Amino acid sequence: MLDIDDVLENSSNILYNMPVSDLIEEAIKNNEGKLLENGAFDVYTGKYTGRSPRDKYIVDEESIHNDIWWTNNKSMEKENFIKIYNKVVNYIKNKKLYVFRGFVGADPQYKYQLTVVNEYAYQNAFVHQLFINPKSENELKKESDFTVICVPNFLADPIVDGTNSEAFIIISFEEKMILIGGTKYSGEIKKSVFTMMNYMMLKRNVLPMHCAANIGPNNDTALFFGLSGTGKTTLSTDPERYLIGDDEHGWSMRGIFNFEGGCYAKCINLSPYSEPEIWNAIKFGTILENVVYDTNNVPDYTSSKVTENTRASYPLEYISRRSKNGIGGNPKIIFFLTADAFGVLPPIAKLTNEQAVDYFLLGYTSKIPGTEKGISEPQATFSPCFGAPFLPSFPKKYADLLKEKIAENNTTVYLINTGWIGGPYGIGKRIELKYTREIIKNALDGKLEKTNFEKDAVFDLLIPENCDNVPNQLLDPLKTWNERKNYLETANKLLSVFKSKLDNIKHDI
Repeated sequence: MLDIDDVLENSSNILYNMPVSDLIEEAIKNNEGKLLENGAFDVYTGKYTGRSPRDKYIVDEESIHNDIWWTNNKSMEKENFIKIYNKVVNYIKNKKLYVFRGFVGADPQYKYQLTVVNEYAYQNAFVHQLFINPKSENELKKESDFTVICVPNFLADPIVDGTNSEAFIIISFEEKMILIGGTKYSGEIKKSVFTMMNYMMLKRNVLPMHCAANIGPNNDTALFFGLSGTGKTTLSTDPERYLIGDDEHGWSMRGIFNFEGGCYAKCINLSPYSEPEIWNAIKFGTILENVVYDTNNVPDYTSSKVTENTRASYPLEYISRRSKNGIGGNPKIIFFLTADAFGVLPPIAKLTNEQAVDYFLLGYTSKIPGTEKGISEPQATFSPCFGAPFLPSFPKKYADLLKEKIAENNTTVYLINTGWIGGPYGIGKRIELKYTREIIKNALDGKLEKTNFEKDAVFDLLIPENCDNVPNQLLDPLKTWNERKNYLETANKLLSVFKSKLDNIKHDI
């Protein structure tokens, strides 16, 4: 077993669990970024402004080989991993390093202790904000359950090291080690730990989930699944409810718990009116990535000059309405969010348990023209379990556990379309946010359960006949199209895509 503790203990230039304020002072001294007018510390991450899936690997080890969904995960031979590890260890010897020791997993029964080693002070501040800090040194064990070493300035040699590029994100479950190099994008730390949790939790009969969660005044927990652009963060941030977390959770027999202690929010086009909680969370202690600022050091959130994927990381303590312990009960309601650009899915539909499993496996949303190079018309896109890039194991394993849990807890699952209605993108209109908020509110208040539901014409979905403060004609997409024939043609085409994709996912085992 590789032992990074020996390397750290023999170094005289290690700074352990420094306060975030001290880490930001270090980052300023090291010229790692810029302290902005609002107090946040902004860094540019260089070539990599987002995750690099082609550079992520799982070490192919005998003990885990049969558990890994290899069609979704790149493999690396153990020998290669050891070679890169030794190079990284040699690189960090005698370097000034910032080390975090804390936890992932808010439920004490399922938490793991992490050691995260950083060569940048700002990234160690990021780690302090994103993961769970120990209440005291006495809470920490001598040896952590998993170690992350993040060295952005160490570049791999693809020819010698067998990597795709100079960047690498390598997870070894046997060695309980994650190596990250060649990229300054902090999201690689967050998501590699999430990938680790997606494997470890499944082994303990806990469902790991890429979703937001909040809790109501009656201690009722709700989950929000959805890919980028579907409204997951916006809809889970509710002034009448308390945020448990915005991204990563586990569902055990005891209920829901946050994996993290902070948030990593997109801040492109951020305003105090659209997302006041996030706006107010950006202050001293917050780490910004790739946000453009003016000569007075005032951030310009509208600018995508560096990237659309501008980010802010901050602790949950910066959110005024939040769960104090990151834990909630078993959810009574789950929302699957999709932005359907074909305009054929209803604004809300109640799913049977079988349908819930299918839509979970699909993880459907759509891309619209202009979001990516080469997209000139709406395109269906899928991410099984709403988080395929972070799934080490087969989607069906996660889906089977979801089915078991919603049945055990009598959980209601709704499909919410936050996209278009009355026609596809370019013809129809996007469903107004005010109506989606009312739909969510009606579901959470239990009002929808008091109305009748009817099946739609194509997808066999249950649509409510009415919903308070939402026009009845909006609820059935067929009634919003000018031509019934055009609706049926478009809807059946999408249904055919669903069936084909679902068949492929279910057979990929």
